[in-house]
Amino acid sequence: MKRWLALYAAAVYLFLHLPLVILAVFSFNSSRFTVWQGFSLHWYRAIFQDQQLAESAWNSIVIAVVATILSTIAGTLCAYGLWKRGSKLLSGSLYLSLVTPEIVMGISLLALFQWSFQWLHWRLGLHTVILAHVAFSIAYVVIVIAARLRTFSPALEEAALDLGATEWQAFRFVTLPALLPGIVAAALLALTVSFDDYVITSMVAGVDSETLPMVIYAMARRGASPVINAISALIVVVFGALVLVSERVREA
Repeated sequence: MKRWLALYAAAVYLFLHLPLVILAVFSFNSSRFTVWQGFSLHWYRAIFQDQQLAESAWNSIVIAVVATILSTIAGTLCAYGLWKRGSKLLSGSLYLSLVTPEIVMGISLLALFQWSFQWLHWRLGLHTVILAHVAFSIAYVVIVIAARLRTFSPALEEAALDLGATEWQAFRFVTLPALLPGIVAAALLALTVSFDDYVITSMVAGVDSETLPMVIYAMARRGASPVINAISALIVVVFGALVLVSERVREA
């Protein structure tokens, strides 16, 4: 039975990761086609010579970093508030953003921005993309922090309060250090989700705020290009490493 389970697990992992391995291998192919003609770093050099890719990658980094910082702060405080007060209705509603189709969330955010632009006189741009990313990243942060809080004993805060600490001091010096591994893991998860998003971003982005997933999708629609393989391989390696680091930190 154990041998069959091992074979089943190996088949599942092969099904999930074999396409990524093939993509990475052909990113080093000197040919433009899926016929191996020799090892080459030409397509990786082409990435750094493309101005549009550089600008879109910078936009993605700025959006992901700012959205991660904002969503991590807001999500940590939200998770702490729910843990202190407890509300099944509010806790359950957090999952609504996770199960809502991205196309629906993108349209709803676009409608909200268009309605608010009547008074704010804004235009779609990096700021609207950041706000949209914060909106869907907070739920991921709250879920991770809430899982960490389930292992934290309220008696530790109560002991700090009995010893003369204020509620803020108890949170700052007792609770926050205990939550730090979960906060780091939640931030890395939010960073990955934000950088990877395409559907919602394409709805709320302006003409000068294209992200890397949007440019990759546009390139793919024009036809298969080995540059896409190289970019995708880099993204898989970088964010795969972030996911592994996140899991190690979360379990700390």
